Amino acid sequence: MSMFRAHAGLLAVALTVAGTAMMTPAAFAADRDRGHAKIRRVLDQAVADGGGPGIVAEIRDGHTSPWFGAAGVADMTTGRKRQPGEHFRIGSFTKAFTGTVVLRLAAEGKLTLDDTVAKWLPGVVEEYLGADGTKITVRRLLNHTSGLPDAVLGQETPSPEEPGKRFIYSKINYNLAGMIVERATGSTLADEIERRIVRPLRLTGTYLPGTDNTMREPHARHYSKLGESGPDAEIHDVTEMDLSWAGAAGGMVSTTSDLHRFLGALLRGHLLPPAQQKEMFTTVSTEGSDWVPNTRYGLGVYSQKLPCGVTLWGGGGYIHGSMSYAMGDRQGTRTLVSNLNGDWNDFLETFAQLFETSFCPPTSRNPVS
Repeated sequence: MSMFRAHAGLLAVALTVAGTAMMTPAAFAADRDRGHAKIRRVLDQAVADGGGPGIVAEIRDGHTSPWFGAAGVADMTTGRKRQPGEHFRIGSFTKAFTGTVVLRLAAEGKLTLDDTVAKWLPGVVEEYLGADGTKITVRRLLNHTSGLPDAVLGQETPSPEEPGKRFIYSKINYNLAGMIVERATGSTLADEIERRIVRPLRLTGTYLPGTDNTMREPHARHYSKLGESGPDAEIHDVTEMDLSWAGAAGGMVSTTSDLHRFLGALLRGHLLPPAQQKEMFTTVSTEGSDWVPNTRYGLGVYSQKLPCGVTLWGGGGYIHGSMSYAMGDRQGTRTLVSNLNGDWNDFLETFAQLFETSFCPPTSRNPVS
């Protein structure tokens, strides 16, 4: 999504086992506890001095019970604290769900990644975007090499570019992919996500809302400055804002525990057959696109190489009132999910510190004051 791209630059780093293999269980537990204390300081910093209403983070490594931390509030009026189990809007991480559904349909022979947009949606990109749908494949929609521009509310849409030439992050790509899912199945994208992902994984808090735009309880209130900057910018409660336009590109709601379950299953290959798994994690460079630095984009997920030299997989999302990030090592053995229920925080710095503190070797971490 364009707002996500404009604010993007999230930093995260992957699990390393170097330096812990020889630890005794007691030493490992002590190191883990020290790490959790540092994570709590990062969370506190994220909401200090008006940096945001509240933030949550949950870590799972498959060997210990999930660790959950929070700071700030879920409701600025009542002062209710953030807590486990809250629903929140996940923004562009919706693309990982949409991409998974498309790849499941490819595995079933209902479509192919080399099918063109013109085959499934004849005349649509020609009429509305002035592009040639015969040259845009499903694969190019999913890896953002379609040449189609992003659409920004209130701004003129740029002209399309030649397909296949470069990465351009655009929610149009995924809204078209969602339309293709519905054409290929005769069902809604929301129903396909429910049937193919949510029910099999028992994700009790994950869904794509309809036009009623409801959020299930419990949920954090979502707050936005609506693009205004500065300490005097008014804060708006946008929890009930109509965000149905985000759709297949960024419209979903989930919880920290559900995103862990989904991301872990995806990384471990439990949702896709091997051929489609390989397609999802085959990436293109994002260099020069003014997007998240040091990344390569797959089919709904991306990799990011971070300053300490390791790589995480997953994605992030920015949408009115909510900023989320879900990443893990490639094997899905350790994952971290975080959400801020406000959209004005300098989340480049916030998530950089959070993921570095959580996953980097101590000697390579940036200091946390």
